Amino acid sequence: MALIWLIMLSASLGLMIFTDPAAAVNSMISGAHGAVELSLNLLALYAFWLGFFSLIERLGLSRGLERLLRPVISRLFPSCDVETRKYITMNVSANLLGLGNAATPMAITAINRMDKGNPRATTDMIMLTVISATSLQILPTTVIGMRATAGSANPADFLFPSLVATVLSTLIGIIGVKLCAKIFDRPRKKHVAELTGAAPLGNIVPSQPHAKHNKTRRNRKSRSVGKTAKGAAR
Repeated sequence: MALIWLIMLSASLGLMIFTDPAAAVNSMISGAHGAVELSLNLLALYAFWLGFFSLIERLGLSRGLERLLRPVISRLFPSCDVETRKYITMNVSANLLGLGNAATPMAITAINRMDKGNPRATTDMIMLTVISATSLQILPTTVIGMRATAGSANPADFLFPSLVATVLSTLIGIIGVKLCAKIFDRPRKKHVAELTGAAPLGNIVPSQPHAKHNKTRRNRKSRSVGKTAKGAAR
């Protein structure tokens, strides 16, 4: 990826230098100035919200937030423990506030806790990835900050369309994961049953211990009769 960006940057700068060198220099200076200004504005925004989440975790309020979202989180992630659900809750909370970059470390921590050394991703891991990617947002603070930095007259005028879009995308993603889990889990369970040698209940042949015991007694009796007959003959 770094090589691709380097090629694109080199090609664009080369073309601008050969076509209009003055415009190329002005574009580089203005672009660097805008990047630094945007970085400082977003740095202040993320510093505030990351400090806010750190304060919530230190005060133990994340437990209350986890209990508030427990019915939804437990249905979406049935095999996760309490500590993993705490990180998932913090990830969802950060996404609700539009802090995608702040939510990413919490999602990575939660997925690392879900990882049990399996070669394939579990349904809970896929579900968390989809929820993080669709990013249900009530207050998209990052986009609002970027629009305000760019000089927008009303940086928050897109809240309702953004809410509708993120709600629909998250619902579609959750439904898709649930359907795929039901479809692809059935062949895997059947394959596991075949590998373990599990047979259907209708094919199980009941054992006959009484018949085996009677057969053993008859064999012992015939051997004893044979020994008696040989002794009498002698």
